[in-house]
Amino acid sequence: MISLRKFFRPDPDPREALRPLWNAVVGAARAPHWYARGGVPDTLDGRFDMVSLVLALVLHRIDDDPAHRLAGVQLTELFVGDMDGQIRQIGFGDMVVGKQIGRMVGALGGRLGAYRAADGSDALKAALVRNLWRGQAPDAAHLEHVAAEVARLRAALAAMPVAELIAADRLPGGEPA
Repeated sequence: MISLRKFFRPDPDPREALRPLWNAVVGAARAPHWYARGGVPDTLDGRFDMVSLVLALVLHRIDDDPAHRLAGVQLTELFVGDMDGQIRQIGFGDMVVGKQIGRMVGALGGRLGAYRAADGSDALKAALVRNLWRGQAPDAAHLEHVAAEVARLRAALAAMPVAELIAADRLPGGEPA
């Protein structure tokens, strides 16, 4: 006899396999050096911008390997789910959440394009100023720190095979020098 439980039991969510990587992205974005030595505003917007920056770099690396592109989609879905939960926790109502999530996804999409600029380039520095400091020029030392750390993280990600990255619970590179 076939058990009805088989038909009503939900399948495991395949995105959950990427939860450790998502947690690593958030952990890397919350590293104190971005805010202390990099001068990124330690606000809701500043933290969102840092998560978007680190996530963009990770997604760029995943996109380098066509065999793992689904992992990039699933990681983005975890981002959306987490942002949805954060917005609701702040107290936004159902009528507003969808619009806010749409804005956040649009912001991530823009950053994905902007952060493809070469390390050290004026285009990358302009994107960092525009996104992290909302267009207000930061102290030169802050911008240099963030730009150097972006280059360091990107190099560490490039040296890591994508299959290892999507299974990781920490991003490579560790704390800045």
